[in-house]
Amino acid sequence: MANFICPNCGNRLSSSERTAGFGSRPKSCPRCGFGFLFELLDDYYPAPNAAFFVCDQNARVIGAGRGTRELTGLGDSDVIGRGVRDVLGLEFENGSDHIGTALEWGVRVLDKRVTVHAEGDRPEPAKADIFPAYDEDGGLLLVLTPK
Repeated sequence: MANFICPNCGNRLSSSERTAGFGSRPKSCPRCGFGFLFELLDDYYPAPNAAFFVCDQNARVIGAGRGTRELTGLGDSDVIGRGVRDVLGLEFENGSDHIGTALEWGVRVLDKRVTVHAEGDRPEPAKADIFPAYDEDGGLLLVLTPK
């Protein structure tokens, strides 16, 4: 059994299948209908106020889920297609590039302190959890939890 999380609504589920039916189409969320789920190596419980961002293999935002507007003040149309580091103004402790690490090495990066300066808004301290996509397209799921 594998654990999955929906980047749109935060729904968690377990399944023995990674795809929908016999094709290669990704499994979608049974609760909200979002087009794909992220597989987690372990179960993961985001905070109720966590913000979800789905990025492609170049760290451009391709989806913004639950909690995005509350943390950043930005909606889907403000972030989609833009580099996640730039649009959110992410500053990790010690100048680390945890997003680059997750993309390059395909590893989870959990519980990293980050400051979010979304579109020049006031700095918001947060915790970042980053999950690589385990498919041929690459990409990642960024979960930001306000401190």
